Amino acid sequence: MTNILLVEDEPAIADTLRYTLEQNGLQCLWASTISEAHSLLSQSIDLCILDIGLPDGSGLDLCKEIRQQSDLPILFLTARQDEIDRIIGLEIGGDDYVGKPFSPREVCARVKAILRRTQRTESAPKVKKLFDIGKLNFDYDRRVLRGNESYEQKLTSKEADLLKLLCENTNDVLERSVALNKIWKDDSYFNARSMDVYITKLRKYLRADPKLEIVNMHGRGFKLLTS
Repeated sequence: MTNILLVEDEPAIADTLRYTLEQNGLQCLWASTISEAHSLLSQSIDLCILDIGLPDGSGLDLCKEIRQQSDLPILFLTARQDEIDRIIGLEIGGDDYVGKPFSPREVCARVKAILRRTQRTESAPKVKKLFDIGKLNFDYDRRVLRGNESYEQKLTSKEADLLKLLCENTNDVLERSVALNKIWKDDSYFNARSMDVYITKLRKYLRADPKLEIVNMHGRGFKLLTS
């Protein structure tokens, strides 16, 4: 049974989401606070639906805590007008977001899309991939970027997937459509703006080598330049 942890403080919203998820064959555990979520995270959880505004803190902070320990998929629930929260959510490791008010069926569809991606990745053969990028070394299998002076940056699964495509096309154009199809092909809700957030994060990670650069190719995609 697939276990979903729903962290939402509004009972009416929680009840509706739990009903929809369970009608679709997903077991749903509910926490109304961060404190309750901490106790439930010790159980076997396959995905977390996380509201940003909670009575005892921010869901963004809880996401950061989770990311320090695991790659548990996280779907954020945000107020529709708070676009900055959506961007921050992706930057700190969220896999997707849904704006309030939302359709419970849409949330369920996104949950299933994330689970499909996760399960496909876990079932795929583990082939070690190492890339030398300028003065940096990227271990795709471990999702770690390393450099001189003990520089080490852990990447989320989607960040690693995108950097791998850029490395495989070093000094050539990586078409947006190719990246979307290979990484987010099961998620029709993921858009170009969301990809830009991932590119911005990768640029930040690559600053450890000043000669590395990811440039925009207008109307086409991106290019990783190593010199």
